[in-house]
Amino acid sequence: MLFRSWTAVADTAGPDVDAMASGGPDAAGARPGWPDVASVVDHVGVRHLVVTRHALVRQVLADPQTYRPDNALDAVTPVPVAALRVLAGHRFRLPPTLANNAGASHPQIRAIVAEALHPSRVEAQRGWLTGLVRRRVARIGAALRAGVPVDLHAELAADLPLLALARLVELPDAPLGAVKDFARAALELFWAPLDADRQQVLAAEVGRFHRVLRDFAATGPGLAARLRAAGHGPDVVVGALFFLLVAGQETTSQFLTLLLHRLTGEPAILAGLRRGTVDVADVVEEGLRLEPPIVTWRRVAAVDTTLGATAVPAGTSIVLWLARAGRDATVVDRPDEFVPGQRGSRRHLAFGAGAHRCVGAQLARLEATVVVDELAPLLPGLTVLRPPWYPDNLTFRIPDTLLVCKEGPPVNAFGREGFPAHRHG
Repeated sequence: MLFRSWTAVADTAGPDVDAMASGGPDAAGARPGWPDVASVVDHVGVRHLVVTRHALVRQVLADPQTYRPDNALDAVTPVPVAALRVLAGHRFRLPPTLANNAGASHPQIRAIVAEALHPSRVEAQRGWLTGLVRRRVARIGAALRAGVPVDLHAELAADLPLLALARLVELPDAPLGAVKDFARAALELFWAPLDADRQQVLAAEVGRFHRVLRDFAATGPGLAARLRAAGHGPDVVVGALFFLLVAGQETTSQFLTLLLHRLTGEPAILAGLRRGTVDVADVVEEGLRLEPPIVTWRRVAAVDTTLGATAVPAGTSIVLWLARAGRDATVVDRPDEFVPGQRGSRRHLAFGAGAHRCVGAQLARLEATVVVDELAPLLPGLTVLRPPWYPDNLTFRIPDTLLVCKEGPPVNAFGREGFPAHRHG
């Protein structure tokens, strides 16, 4: 969503204007006023080039030698010594593996992970996934009909991608809650503006589960065993599992919540789904374009180069505004409207592009398609009692809730009166 401390840059300001004032663009990148490339200074004084134009974002993603992914997992708030000691105590390391790897080992590591998430293996999960979602939707529908508010994030979206991932990639035997807490802590530790006390708390949370991953990497079956058999050491195995758990399943649960929230305010789309005139797959793609869970991604210039009309010295940090690129009017006919199937809808960059494109894209699409297909009949006429809240974060949306009820006064399931209601449809 970009840091809240980054403001919109006026079209007339040019690409070298610093954006330091409060009040930034919204999470989906809808505010006008940014040039193709803008120079912005962050909360710790580091200058970045923010790239907004679809063609330029894609150009950077497609050229990992000129624009390397080395900084993709670097903490945007430098980790202080005390927190580093906590991480070191858990033997925490993140060597180049997937998202942060432009080296010779990347193609093989990626191929091993991609095999575990092969489209045919993903498709084989459709029946199981549909049954699970259908049972959950039945419970949600019963609660709504009884007048009881339901948190769609907690009751449907939060753990679903993790359960699906665990059927494809053998994971450590750990409580679902512990895995989710670890993933969200990592998203905050590496991509949020933080103070030193909070960093130390997060370092302990991330470090503890990293130790679980390290133990599993040494002897675990499945993906871990295949990476070991290919000659990769425990750090690489841990790094691959870390990325799948943090930027894999967690982002999909975020997207499900974001898409469902969007659909509660799109009655015409819901009516089209009901009539069969709107395709579920098109709804998912338009949701990825307008409500991507990963809003930005980073690269670093390996050499002096030029991006559009902007000179880019070697070592420059580049922030690719994926969400803004999805609203590029040169690509999409109606960039700020939810129009499934419109020209350019599927050209979004929600999964990235090039050698580092998301290996779990098909799994995310399947999960979203099943959820929309099963839940859409319940969405018309819902009242959103509590919309998602998004913490300050450079890259991830991280919604926390989506509390809804049927129209009319809800039964108070929480022992207190009143909700901030947001009515839709």
